[in-house]
Amino acid sequence: MTLGDSELILNPDGSIYHLNLLPEDVAPTIITVGDPERVSAVTKYFDSIELKKGKREFLTHTGYYRKKRISVVSTGIGTDNVDIVLNELDALFNIDFAERKEKKQKTRLDFIRIGTSGALQPDIAIDSFLLSKTAIGLEGLLHFYDSGHVRNKGFERALNKFLGWDKENIVAYAIDSDEDLSAKLTSNRIRFGITVTNSGFYGPQGRNLRLRPKIEDFNTKLFSFSYDNQKITNLEMETAGIYGLAKLLGHRAVSLNAILANRTTGKFSKIADETINNLIEYTLEKLTS
Repeated sequence: MTLGDSELILNPDGSIYHLNLLPEDVAPTIITVGDPERVSAVTKYFDSIELKKGKREFLTHTGYYRKKRISVVSTGIGTDNVDIVLNELDALFNIDFAERKEKKQKTRLDFIRIGTSGALQPDIAIDSFLLSKTAIGLEGLLHFYDSGHVRNKGFERALNKFLGWDKENIVAYAIDSDEDLSAKLTSNRIRFGITVTNSGFYGPQGRNLRLRPKIEDFNTKLFSFSYDNQKITNLEMETAGIYGLAKLLGHRAVSLNAILANRTTGKFSKIADETINNLIEYTLEKLTS
């Protein structure tokens, strides 16, 4: 099938529309960060940087760390942006732009999210690292794709029954990290967890400034859920979308979270920048060891 101009949108120079990238600009190992300023916080550790490109909130650096070619891409906040970034990065490798057709030979990509997160369980320490073994999507992105075959159906059935939020038009989906990539990034410094991906930062995470959340026991309900003796550990805004799209497109993905807040104890990190830098260094070390 030939992709029409309104489906595969290219810039005048042939680059993909939102990311402003050409196929040769990106490495198959991709670190994603939310904040564009965090891209340089990662690549300051690189031995060399060959490319810097940006458009809107999407900034990309590609270079080398210990002879491994890596790209670092900012997604901005939320799975609406993740939908753009994952689809366009896949297209750079797996669609022939000249023919406007899907390639027969596919390239598998590795996505490693380095992000910040707030913990739900009181025993999760501020400034610790957490790998999302399973992600719960409350923002709905995967409901727009034929995704049943990649989701953890048992987990999501149990969760939706427990929450009973379908009457509020909230139906969670659950999706697991890639086991092989997770193993590569695991050590005794990493805690495994179940991560909730939210559609916003305030009401969708149970925060109350001047607008009162409709679900007043939002965090309490999530806190008390258990599946196979596993508790929900933390909240953020991208992981479930990354995991879902990566699996659907045949890629591998893992999300690493720097725990900067604990929603149960009300505490926030006093050394947030140091914690994020420590996670960046840890991730680069594990990717190249």
